[in-house]
Amino acid sequence: MGIFSKNRWRRLLCLLGISLVIGACRTPETKSRGEASGGIQVPGPGVAPQLGFACCEHSIEEMQSLFSQAGLIENLKDLHATVAIPILDFSSQRADVVRLLNRQEIPVVAWILMPKTQGYYLTADNAPAAVARFAEFNEWTRNYSLRWRAVGLDVEPNVAELSQLRGHWSRIATTLLRRGLDVSRIRRASQTYSSLMDQIRSHGYPVQIYQMPYIAAERRAHSSLPHRLLGTIDLRGDEEYLMLYTSSARPIGAGMIWSLGSQAWGITIGSTDGDAVPGTGSGPLDWDEFARDLIVASHFTRHIGIYDLEGCVRQGFLPRLIPFDWSKSVTIPAESVQRAKRLGFIARSSLWIISNLIYLLLAGILLVIWLSWRCVSATRQR
Repeated sequence: MGIFSKNRWRRLLCLLGISLVIGACRTPETKSRGEASGGIQVPGPGVAPQLGFACCEHSIEEMQSLFSQAGLIENLKDLHATVAIPILDFSSQRADVVRLLNRQEIPVVAWILMPKTQGYYLTADNAPAAVARFAEFNEWTRNYSLRWRAVGLDVEPNVAELSQLRGHWSRIATTLLRRGLDVSRIRRASQTYSSLMDQIRSHGYPVQIYQMPYIAAERRAHSSLPHRLLGTIDLRGDEEYLMLYTSSARPIGAGMIWSLGSQAWGITIGSTDGDAVPGTGSGPLDWDEFARDLIVASHFTRHIGIYDLEGCVRQGFLPRLIPFDWSKSVTIPAESVQRAKRLGFIARSSLWIISNLIYLLLAGILLVIWLSWRCVSATRQR
């Protein structure tokens, strides 16, 4: 889902993910139609998809204030929406909000996160702590008789660690080189998380996975390099949401979703929240962008996540979603698609070269040996 996403590192990582995944994935064949005439017409599905809202990244008080707003519960019920609650603590106040949603029959997803002191997100390096975190969650759930539709795992790069290295380029290079060569680290973490997902399923919960965009690229390229460098894991859940936030890549816009949508079980769009002016620069999506992304995403999937509920409430999106016309079409500018193509070619080439660097070096060494042998042989023949 990508909470705590306002810092520079997360925007850079999002752009990296967009670059890699566009590079590794083929776009739909219908994409070329209409480009020459100025854009691509994307028809809506005609029926509303299943919407899920992420929320509540801030304090308990703000969380309580959000769900006490007049009309919010009714809007969520009218939309048949689910709500993903981040499990930042095991307090009675957080449990009270979950029980409120339970009473109103609004499906709730438990979004497992680590304590703030451990960086919030699940990573390759805190897998054992994630197992302990789920055990605490399970006890808290029993103590307060909470009901969950699913449990969500959000494995993302360790932003805090990367931030500490900012400006120290030699340390960054050394760290990335060490990680790139450490295959066993990712293998151990994958085994631990696989065991954790088995535990979650044994308690009757489907497992939701919130994916960084480059995961699709890795799968297609059969490379684990981005995971090794950034400390993430390719988890196979029961429900997988690809996080495609066009607010972080406005020059590409919905061309990103159009290029990647066919690779996703579900798509999360965003962000709708932030301090900047909506629809500009790195600011949140405005209504027109939000509606466009909904239509393009729903062209590929019946499962759409939205980051986040607070932004939608602040901008008055929920009442406008209830009568939303899901049969309308939107136009993706040809320039947006062309930018995605260019970015894709660069990223695809870069990922292939980096992933196969050792083989390229070996081939180069063998070539030098062969040429040297030919030169020596030619000299002797004289």
